[in-house]
Amino acid sequence: MHPYLFELIGTAFLILLGNGVVANVVLNKTKGNNSGWIVISFGWAIAVFVGVYISAAQSGAHLNPAVSIALAMTGKFSWQLVPWYIGAQFAGAMLGALLVWISYKKHFDETTDAGAILAVFSTGPAIRNPLFNLATEIIGTFVLVFGVLFIAGGDVKLGSLDALPVALLVLGIGLSLGGPTGYAINPARDLGPRIMHFLLPISGKGDSDWGYSWVPVIGPVLGAALAALLFNSL
Repeated sequence: MHPYLFELIGTAFLILLGNGVVANVVLNKTKGNNSGWIVISFGWAIAVFVGVYISAAQSGAHLNPAVSIALAMTGKFSWQLVPWYIGAQFAGAMLGALLVWISYKKHFDETTDAGAILAVFSTGPAIRNPLFNLATEIIGTFVLVFGVLFIAGGDVKLGSLDALPVALLVLGIGLSLGGPTGYAINPARDLGPRIMHFLLPISGKGDSDWGYSWVPVIGPVLGAALAALLFNSL
């Protein structure tokens, strides 16, 4: 089956389960309300595992524009395919965010904290400082992409057996480096759902924090590029 379709499906599952666990923790009157960062970090790790496992055999399970760019920089993925993969990833991220909203619609209705509502869709800094927020996203994505390149053994794509190691890598990033910015480490993961936050009719949602939106896009791209450059030099 077509790899672009599986990039879309895999990214949709990633966001459905990843943003879904955030919704469960931060929205009012859910079963998981206030269960904390550990639950979010583990939920995102499972989201990565499922997304990678579903799509690995068909698309290589990039699920992240930063990964696609890094693989192209290492010469293991065609630059001609990168825009199509990125388009599929953004479409999947937006679809996943829509499904989270449908799943938690009544809890969105019960939540008046605009910051909590936005947190379900996209990341934001604990302490707003664009330079250091950008540095955090660069470092986190560098760890992700450099790790993925070694997990994949320099291959052009991840395999299904790589799903658990990648999930554990993301769990480690979340627990260790996620505190300052919420570890977007994926432009599609952040910008796609942020667009859905802007478009969806959510009462009291506030603005979509477009002033910050460039950080979780530029940071991951720079981090991925640095990881690819180092990998190429080894």
